[in-house]
Amino acid sequence: MKIAIRHNAAKPSAAAMRKRLCERVAALGLKLCEGDGADVVVSLGGDGTLLRTVHEFPDTPVLGLNLGGLGYLASVGRRDFGRAFGLLASRRYTISKRTMLEARVGGRVAATALNDIVVAREASGHTISLDLTADGKPVTRYLADGLIIATPTGSTAYSLAAGGPVIMPDSGCVVVTPSNPHALGARPLVVRDSVRLSVAARPRTAGNVDATVGVFADGEHVCAMSPGEAVQIVKSRRTAKLVELEGYDQYGVLARKLGWSGSIMR
Repeated sequence: MKIAIRHNAAKPSAAAMRKRLCERVAALGLKLCEGDGADVVVSLGGDGTLLRTVHEFPDTPVLGLNLGGLGYLASVGRRDFGRAFGLLASRRYTISKRTMLEARVGGRVAATALNDIVVAREASGHTISLDLTADGKPVTRYLADGLIIATPTGSTAYSLAAGGPVIMPDSGCVVVTPSNPHALGARPLVVRDSVRLSVAARPRTAGNVDATVGVFADGEHVCAMSPGEAVQIVKSRRTAKLVELEGYDQYGVLARKLGWSGSIMR
């Protein structure tokens, strides 16, 4: 079995940890490689490192080891690193295929995202006006800082921070969450992932300063939008392949990361 390890070079402890994990790989009889032909790529860092690894290796299963803070995607903590490689060696894991989104601008695919596509103001400091349509039907107009279109995987990221719901990975839907909307009636909207969404930037000037609108995919800037332009967001044919080790409990991860507590009646 071939294993590649990608680490976050910005984290001082990551390089030293990678060296230790490479020794663990050798001790288990696994083969270390640079990525090409790997059976599993191990992401060592936080959720940002995992997202970059998924985009770098789109067809290879990725396992996230967490050196960061919350780590929803990179959910394996330091104390379980050794156990994780033992489970990989004995192939005691499953592959979770996660929905990805495409952002299409001008009829071409501009970017794909595992977490979210965000249409938001770039640096003007002013709110922006955005029109949302679903399958060609007008939904509403938002006056806000932006719109977050998140997959179930991305529902625990920016969308959650903006007040969106937690959606389980196999739910077959996406959530549209406004960021700082200027209307009490503007609430997150959950739709089937087969729905074709479009977000158009409306002409709006505040204080004689144009509010520039940008499109972002998994936190990376894709392009700027002029007033009247639109971005289409659709389900991608691609999926992200995330490794779930034996014993993985998605509800347990949420409870631990979100600090949920309380008893369950049996």
